[in-house]
Amino acid sequence: MKNYSKLSLFILFLVAVLVFACNQISDKNAKETILKGSTTIYVDETLAPIIEDQVAVFENEYNAKVTLVAKSESETVNSLFKEKAAIAILSRNLSAEELKIFKQRKINPKITVFATDAVAFISNKSNKDSLVALKDIISFMQGKPVTSIKGLVFDNLNSSTLRYMNSLAGIKAIPEKGVFSFKSNDEVIKYVSENDGMIGVVGVNWLSQPIPAMQKYVDDVTTLSVKGLKGDNYYIPSQNNIAEGKYPLARDLYIINCQGFSGLGMGFASFVAGDVGQRIILKSGLLPVRIPTRKFTIIGKDQNDKK
Repeated sequence: MKNYSKLSLFILFLVAVLVFACNQISDKNAKETILKGSTTIYVDETLAPIIEDQVAVFENEYNAKVTLVAKSESETVNSLFKEKAAIAILSRNLSAEELKIFKQRKINPKITVFATDAVAFISNKSNKDSLVALKDIISFMQGKPVTSIKGLVFDNLNSSTLRYMNSLAGIKAIPEKGVFSFKSNDEVIKYVSENDGMIGVVGVNWLSQPIPAMQKYVDDVTTLSVKGLKGDNYYIPSQNNIAEGKYPLARDLYIINCQGFSGLGMGFASFVAGDVGQRIILKSGLLPVRIPTRKFTIIGKDQNDKK
């Protein structure tokens, strides 16, 4: 009888432990859904302004808290591999090798393309020449002398803009002379606004949506028109030129979601790719992946006469 009593107590204890564990798991999952809870998103700092706008509206509409961490492109990608973050926003897709690493971890990243950005070249307002040929920029980065370029200024040695331009130039390291880097796009804009002859390389969103403290520096720089490697025409990085494929330095933007469950990563990606998010993209000066629809109310003649 005593053994039966002990067995009953053990079974009751085991059931209680299992119920408690299930409740803990349930509580943990309940903290975050696609539209509520909190999460951290790492973002390529070149894209920070537009993502800050998206997060502000998303948090206002839903019971969600998103902490943005703006880092260089390489740091943002590494945050995924080191599991510091499960959501990242980049100006490039994951490579085949990177996807293979996630596959080995039994993770299938959800990738959402949400806009097209552009790399812009800027010069001091006093510079009378507002045109630049991409082949000259590439030659300068390859260490060849180009009389029309005094120097190139990038935001960060690990940035997406430098990686992008290195790829175009077919180089792995920048030349020892003539190419400089700071820590942010704001620093590049400020430096170029105060120094003649330098060409800054920045994300176009930093020019279309500067913070108030940066407006005076943005006003003192000129966005250069660029001639691509094919053709003889020069184009500025406008929405229309990007949409028509005329501007030669356009790049798609991606949300990489490695959460592995239906959390805020899924909800935020759907929001950014949805109607409201795409309207924010359109207003920012970037090109949305789909043009938001516009609704018109047509007033008939009879209704008009009644007014």
